[in-house]
Amino acid sequence: MVDSKRPSKHPATQAVTGGRRKIWTKAVVNPPVWRASTHLYNNVADLREGLNSNEDGNFFYGRRGSPTQWSLAEALTEMEPGAAGTMLYPSGVAAIACAMLAVLNPGDEVLLTDSSYDPSRSYADAFLKRMGVTARYYDPLIGADISNQFTDKTKAILLESPGSLTFEVQDVPAICSAAKTAGVTTLLDNTWATSRFFPALHYGVDISIIAATKYIVGHSDVMMGAVTTHKKYWTKIRRTAQQLGQIVSPDDAYLAARGLRTLEVRLKQHEASALQIAHWLKDRPEVGAVLHPALPDCPGHEIWKRDYSGSSGLFSFALKDGDDRSRADFIDALELFGIGYSWGGFESLALPVDPEKHRTATKWSMDGNLVRLNIGLEHPDDLIADLAKGFEHYNK
Repeated sequence: MVDSKRPSKHPATQAVTGGRRKIWTKAVVNPPVWRASTHLYNNVADLREGLNSNEDGNFFYGRRGSPTQWSLAEALTEMEPGAAGTMLYPSGVAAIACAMLAVLNPGDEVLLTDSSYDPSRSYADAFLKRMGVTARYYDPLIGADISNQFTDKTKAILLESPGSLTFEVQDVPAICSAAKTAGVTTLLDNTWATSRFFPALHYGVDISIIAATKYIVGHSDVMMGAVTTHKKYWTKIRRTAQQLGQIVSPDDAYLAARGLRTLEVRLKQHEASALQIAHWLKDRPEVGAVLHPALPDCPGHEIWKRDYSGSSGLFSFALKDGDDRSRADFIDALELFGIGYSWGGFESLALPVDPEKHRTATKWSMDGNLVRLNIGLEHPDDLIADLAKGFEHYNK
C-alpha cells in the first residue's frame, strides 16, 4: 500500500525514486534481487501472525513476492494518483485476463471496444464464453452513448485507448462517468500512454492495466503485466491474482524496475521521433493516411489533445494503390525496422496489420493496407532514410 501522506512529485521524479525504500535498498541504489521461495519465521507465533497480514512488505511465502517485486509494484502505484496498489503478472495478457476474472461472474456481460487488442478479444470470445460470460463490442468513438449499450447483465467494460492497431482515442472520462452511474466497472488497457501520459484513475477508470513488457521494461527482454487500482477493487484484484498463483520472478521485476527509471527520457524520445516520422509519412505520395493520435486526422484527436499529456512511439499508416504483396515488399526492404510483435522497446519495428479481421461492431473501411510502426531510439533521420528505401521497393 502507498502512503497517502507522501508528498506529490513530478512523474519523472516518481519514476526514479518510486519503491526505493531504505529498508529494501539498504546502502545501495537499487533493491537487490531477492530470490526466494520459502520465507522463514522466528517462531510459530510469527508464522500464524503472517496469515493475518496480506500486504506487500510482509514476508509470507515466495508466491507473494519479496522486496524486489514489492518495490516495483509500489513504484507503479505511486505513478497512478489515487491508487491503492498494483499487482504484477507474467505478461500483459495475464494482467488483462486476471483483472477481468476479478470482476466478472457467470451470467455477466462485458463490453469491449471494437479496437481491442486481439488477445483481449480472443480471451473474451473463448475463455470468458466458456465460463458463462457474454462479450459484446462497441464503437470505440461511442463516448457517453455507451450508456445505450448497457443491460442489466452488463458488469464491466474493457477500454483500450488508443486502439493499438487503429489508434482511435476514446472519450474515457465520458465512458467512465456513464459506467459509474450504471454501476459498471471500467478497465482500461493503458499500455500505449502509461500513467505518465494518461493517469487513468484520475480520469475515472476503476482498474488500469499495462503490458509492462512495453515501455516500463523498455528493452525487449522481459514479459510482464501490471494492474493498478483504487481501494474499492484492490482486495478483489489482489486475492484473485493470488488464487490464480500469479507471480513474476524477482529477476524480471529487477529488470522492469531498472527500465522504469529511464521511462521519462525514453518516452520523450519515442514521442519526438515518432512525430517527426509521422509528419514525414503524411507527405509521401505512397501514403493515404497516418493514424497517430497527436495528428489532427486521427479519430479522437481532440480527445487526445484534451486528456493526454503526450504521445508514445506507436502508430500506423495506410499504404495506397498497392496490395498485400506490395506491402510485404516494402516491409521486407527495411533494414533498421525489425519485423515482429510487441513494441515499446529501444528497437524499431514494422508490422503488417489487418484490422478488418477483428471488427464486429464497426466496419473498418479505410482504403489501403496498414503498417504499424514502433519507433525506437535510433536517430529519426536514419529511420526516415530506411523508410525511404522501403518505398523504393513498393509497387515495383
